[in-house]
Amino acid sequence: MTKADIVNAIAKKTGIEKVSILTAVEGFMEEVMSSMNSGKNVYLRGFGSFVVKKRASKAARHIKNETTIIIPERYVPTFKPSQYFSETLRKNLAGKIKK
Repeated sequence: MTKADIVNAIAKKTGIEKVSILTAVEGFMEEVMSSMNSGKNVYLRGFGSFVVKKRASKAARHIKNETTIIIPERYVPTFKPSQYFSETLRKNLAGKIKK
């Protein structure tokens, strides 16, 4: 599902103009990114948490050159769904997804 699909779905359900919904969705995304860029986590009850995690530095092998490289520590954005979100997803998709 794309951002345009989300905007269309909300417009269809609410009857609000697509332009207004697009502004709200983009505003939400900008606020989440801004908060995470300043090191703050975003918690949405019943949906999940957008969390900044610190990844430690580590050594990795460059197989082609047979050398070891050091990957520096870094911060990465992560999303952890709420328990309600996870349980609902499991119930709705149980047996529907084929491997």
